[in-house]
Parts: sequence; structure tokens; C-alpha cells
Amino acid sequence: GKKLGYTFSHGNLHNVSLGQGQEVVAEQALDRAAKEGHWVILQNIHLVARWLSSLEKKLEQHSEGSHRDFRVFISAEPAPCPESHVIPQGILENSIKITSEAPTGMHANLHKALDNFSQDTLEMCSQEKEFRSILFALCYFHAVVAERRKFGPQGWNRSYPFSAGDLTISVSVLYNYLQASSKVPYDDLRYLVGEIMYGGHITDDWDRRLCKTYLEEFIRPEMLEGELCLAPGFPLPGNMDYDGYHQYIDDALPPESPHLYGLHPNAEIGFLTQRSEQLLRTVLELQPRDGSVGEGGVGTREETVQALLEEMLEKLTDEFNMAELMAKVEERTPYAVVALQECERMNALTAEIRRSLAELELGLRGELTMTSDMENLQNSLFLDTVPESWVKRSYPSTASLGSWFADLLARISELEAWTRDFSLPSTLWLGGFFNPQSILTAIMQTTARKNKWPLDKMTLQCDVTKKSREDFASAPREGAYVHGLFMEGARWDAQTGVITDARLKELTPAMPVVFLRAIPADKQDTRAVYPCPVYKTRQRGPTYVWTFNLKTKENPSKWVLAGVALLLQ
Repeated sequence: GKKLGYTFSHGNLHNVSLGQGQEVVAEQALDRAAKEGHWVILQNIHLVARWLSSLEKKLEQHSEGSHRDFRVFISAEPAPCPESHVIPQGILENSIKITSEAPTGMHANLHKALDNFSQDTLEMCSQEKEFRSILFALCYFHAVVAERRKFGPQGWNRSYPFSAGDLTISVSVLYNYLQASSKVPYDDLRYLVGEIMYGGHITDDWDRRLCKTYLEEFIRPEMLEGELCLAPGFPLPGNMDYDGYHQYIDDALPPESPHLYGLHPNAEIGFLTQRSEQLLRTVLELQPRDGSVGEGGVGTREETVQALLEEMLEKLTDEFNMAELMAKVEERTPYAVVALQECERMNALTAEIRRSLAELELGLRGELTMTSDMENLQNSLFLDTVPESWVKRSYPSTASLGSWFADLLARISELEAWTRDFSLPSTLWLGGFFNPQSILTAIMQTTARKNKWPLDKMTLQCDVTKKSREDFASAPREGAYVHGLFMEGARWDAQTGVITDARLKELTPAMPVVFLRAIPADKQDTRAVYPCPVYKTRQRGPTYVWTFNLKTKENPSKWVLAGVALLLQ
């Protein structure tokens, strides 16, 4: 506007925020502006999808014969999915489009965090050195928590809407505290920022622990002695002016890498792999589905599905005979109850697999009319993904259909072996359960009954052995041996018996067999341990199972920032 020599007054700039019946106001503004050469700003047009075709007509109408200074600016939020692409093609083709992308990488995010302040901000506090140091640390903290999202569940279990407002209000709190007291109240600051300003968004306990740990690392007395590094090779800067801080970021911040977030370089491999898989899956789903494609298109698609379907029906074993199993159980111990529950859930799943495959087979032969459910099943089989109706009765899994089915057969044979005489297997495959919590609770119940201890005063002690499952011939006298655990974010060093740095490109190294037994909660040793969450899959979040305390020589905060967890798949 300034470049065109255009001066704005209240009368010649019409700013309309859409939604709540503002469409009429917008139309009147457009008519008046077109006649008198005003500017119109229409905000949030994604909220009025139905009105957009009228807007398109209105703009077409005014494209001829209107005042030469007439301009229209339109803004909309990005659409979350293709179905929400509501802006008419006509408007898109006739406009100059600008998108505002959030900055990526620590470098851009740290500059952007600092941009919320100015030289005046840095000069406003009487305790200048303390205020500036903590302000810069808060900017780094803000950039880290915002950008850590890109590492998926290893970054944060859930994604949170941290905003610039969280940072500016934290700095106001810092200012008020420092003006009121000569001592820096580190604990209060960490609590307010970590539990309220940022923590207010956080809904997951492990994410809350992560947020708290960052603040314990960044905001502490050592920061004023110049002994604090915000990341390896990036010391907290001393007292500088505003431009000096921007310059320091350009000069001193190491190049973008997971190290800047306290993560292992493997975290990047994981997140790039998932991105490529997503892209390839999308490409696969875009393939034409009708049969008229190329030579023998229809034959191959249906033949592929038919062959897979026959193979699955052939390999799927009979359902467990629950009446027979019940009769075989002499005493309903906690372990026997778990085994029976698992068999029942397995029956529900295999029955659905058998039913849906048999139905699709009749449909492919032309003996039944194809329904949308049958078509979805056919598409899943063809695209190697687990069908919806199976997922509903199943357990969380990130596998493709082929691996998922092989895994299912392995789970069935484990259950068959266990229910032959219901004696506890020498080592339990923890990942093979629909409900792994139930078996862990059963370990505690069994010990509690035996020793007459109250269940709520007990906890699981987790000892990592040096052996693999082949080395165990029988179950332990008390507790259980479990196998099939993997570590993400670090690895277990069997020689020294502690967590240690992962090797490059080994994303989820297998754990040795773990010996679990129940002990009174007040007897457990919490020194030099990292409380490690156990999840069913790499999606983490809602697949949480239990917490195992693992021994560590290094500070446990290192493993918190690295997002170290145990996985059952």
C-alpha cells in the first residue's frame, strides 16, 4: 500500500473476519470498495465454505469496470485433508498466492523465538545479566519444544499447540520475579514455565517429564557462571545486546541435527523412514483400481487377492475350544485366567478373519453380491494393509499385512503351547499378548498371594539378564522371564548391565531376556536408575504398558531427552 502511495484511513480499508453470519457485510464491503477504489481484507474464508461460490461470482462481476485501486486480500487456514479443500478454482486461478510456512530447524526457530523481543526488552530489568541469560535459555527451550515435534512419537507422545504467547508470558513472569527479589527463584520459574505456561498444554505424563527435564537442564544456577551448554557445542551466551544474540546464533549454533534436541542421530533416520513410507503408501493408493488397466489388469488384481485369501484360510488354525480348556484348568491361578482371556480374544479375532475371507471368496466367485465391506477387504489384501474389521478386534501394530499375519500365527502357537498344561512358559513373549498389563499384574498377584503381601504396596523389579530366550529351560521359582523387548533411543550394554548410547543405524536393538519379580515398593532401589516407559509399538502414546526401572551410570535426564523407551514390537 505504501509503495503505491496509498494512505489508509478507517473508511477506505474494510477488514471482515468471516464466520457468524458476516457474509452480507463482506458483500456490501466488496460492492462499495469496487466503486470507490478501497481495499478489502476477508479473513478465515475456510469457515464459510457454502458462501464461496457467491464470492467467486461477486469477484467475477467486479473484475470489469471497477475502480483501478480496488484490491481484495483473502486469508484461510491450511486444510487438514483433501476433503476440506473448499476454495473454488476460479478464485485460486485469478489470485496471487502466498503461503506462510512455519520455520523449520533450530536455527530458524531460535531466531524466530528471539524476534518476539527487542533491545528495549533486554534493558527493562534491573537484574540485567540474570534476565538476559534466562531469556535466551527460554528462547532455546521454546524452539526445542516446538521443533521436537518433527521426530514423531520419539519427540513427543502427542503433539501440542505451543505458541509464541507461551514464551512471551514466561518472560513477563521472569521479569516480575526478578524485579521483586534479588535472588533468582530457579525452582519457581521452572515450575511456572514447565507445569503451567507450557505444561498447561501437555496431557501425557511422559511428555510432562520431558518438558520438566529440559527446564532442569537449561535453567539452573550454573547458567550465570558460564558453565552451561544448551546443546553439545553450544554454550549459553553471556551478557550481549539484542543484535549480538542474533549474531551469536548465526556464529555459534552447530548445524541442524538431533543432538540439538538431546536426541540420538538415529531419531532422524526413524522419522525420515516413516515419511518415505507414508509417501509410498499414498502413491500406492493413487493407483487406478478398475480392471481395464494394461494387459490382464483385472486378472492379476483378483488373482493376487484370491491366492492370498486361500493361503490365509489354509494357515489359520482352528479356534480354541474354550469348554475343553476350562475343564483342563485345575486351579484358576492369575496366570491361568490370563491365558483363558487371551484365548477368548484370539478366538474373536480369528473368527472375524475366517468369516470375512470366506465371504469375500464367495463374492469373487460371483456367488454373493460384493458389498463395500468386501471391497475394502479386497483393497486391503491387495495393498498389503491390515483390514479395518480385523484391526478393531486386534492389538496395536504398525506392521504391513504380511508381517502382521505371520506375527498372528506366532501368537497363536505361543498360546497353544501354554494351554497344553497351563504351566508358565520358560520365557514369556510379552509382545504376544493382547493385554500385556494383565500378565504383569498376574506376576504381582501370584507373589502377593504366596507371601500374603498387600497388592497396592508392591512393584515390579526388573533385572536384565545376560542371556537370550534359548538359554532358559524352565520358568523361575518366582516371577517370570520375558523376551521380545526392544529399546529405542539407546541400547542395553549386556557386559556392564547399563543403558548406553545406541549404535548408528541400529534403531531398535533387541534386549536380552528380562527377569520380572514382585517386591514391596519400599524395598526398590531408585538410585542410578532411569524409569523407562514400555510401549506396545513405535506409535507410543496410548500404547503405554508399564514402567521398568533400568540401571544407568549416566544422569537419567540424558535418556529422558533422548526419548528412550522399550517397545514390544
